[in-house]
Amino acid sequence: MSQAPTSVATFYRFVALTQLEQWQSRLEAQASKLGLRGTVLLAEEGINGTLVGTQANLQAFVDELLAHPQLVDMPVKLSTAAGQHPVFHRLKIRVKAEIVAMGLPAVRPAARTGTHVNPQRWHELLDDPTIPVVDVRNTYETEIGRFGQATDPQTETFREFPDYVAKHLDPKTQPRVAMYCTGGIRCEKASAYLLDQGFDEVYQLDGGILNYLAEVEPETNRWEGECFVFDQRVSVDTQLQEGVYQQCFACRRALTPEDLESPQYVRGQSCPRCFDDLTDAQRHGFAERQRQIELAKERGTVHIGTDATKQAEHNSAKKLMKRSRGGNGSA
Repeated sequence: MSQAPTSVATFYRFVALTQLEQWQSRLEAQASKLGLRGTVLLAEEGINGTLVGTQANLQAFVDELLAHPQLVDMPVKLSTAAGQHPVFHRLKIRVKAEIVAMGLPAVRPAARTGTHVNPQRWHELLDDPTIPVVDVRNTYETEIGRFGQATDPQTETFREFPDYVAKHLDPKTQPRVAMYCTGGIRCEKASAYLLDQGFDEVYQLDGGILNYLAEVEPETNRWEGECFVFDQRVSVDTQLQEGVYQQCFACRRALTPEDLESPQYVRGQSCPRCFDDLTDAQRHGFAERQRQIELAKERGTVHIGTDATKQAEHNSAKKLMKRSRGGNGSA
């Protein structure tokens, strides 16, 4: 059964922030009061968030956020999501070392980034054989959808992007590079990094894939497949509606309807991508988590786990993806 349409607000800004704990407390109190759910990350380099709620309450939150002098002109994208799954189960306001983890604190997108291009210019770049087009996302994202002319760097995390650049891109022979990502934020840091490395011109798809799909009609856009999103929907199609994929809890990869029919798929525990890589301890842990989820459903509540548990699950998923990568391939 589909959920009622939900309003979604996404925003980010690379800007020097201080007193992060005060930011965290203030935003958490306001978002909680308004009944919002989602994630906001805060770091000394800026803010990055996606929140869901009623349109009126989201607008009230955004109005107060933009009243801060450092965020007054921060772009905020408002959209509607409807599908079988709620977009987020809970609210998380977190202080991090980076809002986009590259592991290179010297890279400063607040100082300079690449040239933002609209869909028409993006199509011209896709058709230009002299300009490499790089997908800045990771393998579990690229394998379900991409621009066909783009290069997949085969990265498991964004921290591997500098190594990809060192091995495959040369500012002396390829002074111009184009790139894209889901919503634009990773391109901000990736383009800043390329400019620091001496590339002359770096282009980035304005607003990323999601903005592109919102602006270009499905029958005329160049996107192939679906777009992975970092919420309960898992993916969206070219009309920004919830896609056909579900997600394996164990390895986090997107699963097709065919994957779900496999005997190696056990809800909440394994899928054909990771079945052979699971340890007995992992199987036990995932089975217990699924049991808790089912019990929560019977009680009419949502199982959200503890932060420590979620971090352990995240680390386990990363290890599984790394071990299973060789047999999975990427689109």
